Amino acid sequence: MLTAQNVAVARAGVMVLAGVSFSLNAGRALILRGPNGAGKTTLLRAVAGLQPISGGILTAVEDDIAYGAHSDGVKPTLTVAENLNFWAQIYGSDLAADAMTAMQLDPLATRRAGQLSAGQKRRLGLARILATGRKIWVLDEPTVSLDTASVALFGAAVQAHLNAGGAALIATHIDLGFAADVLDITPFRAGADTPVLSGQFDEAFL
Repeated sequence: MLTAQNVAVARAGVMVLAGVSFSLNAGRALILRGPNGAGKTTLLRAVAGLQPISGGILTAVEDDIAYGAHSDGVKPTLTVAENLNFWAQIYGSDLAADAMTAMQLDPLATRRAGQLSAGQKRRLGLARILATGRKIWVLDEPTVSLDTASVALFGAAVQAHLNAGGAALIATHIDLGFAADVLDITPFRAGADTPVLSGQFDEAFL
């Protein structure tokens, strides 16, 4: 479903990772590990099609990918149900109700997102990913602000997604409670002598 062959990625014109290779098949999850600043977010953004790679080959169908970043991606003036219905309609999905139930948000359906706690907003943000109906989930530290019970809830949602033939690429430092392959990106970090690229600056990181 997703393959990377000798992929290189840059941030703000500086090479961050080089030579990254992996494959992700249906029903499998791949966990990215590495210290802060190692380039996990940059790699995930490239996989999601939000920035170009600087070298190598990245093969995936962009319409199969749902990307979840540090932002929850919710509209504060809309209710929980309205947020999920909005995203489901954007992606042509009918999974809003299922996503709300999976992340135990039904009791909060009529509450405005701006009135939710940080953990509740995070669950809503993750439910948004479920509501897309996309086959490949690309997630950057998805459990931030979640308590232990909510982490287990999210892990169960990912496992259900894998059981249904989906796939997940996740950057996280914690055990999510399901079987997954692990890729430590530390060996792929570009050296200090790697030249700065010209014409490939990503303004999001400036």
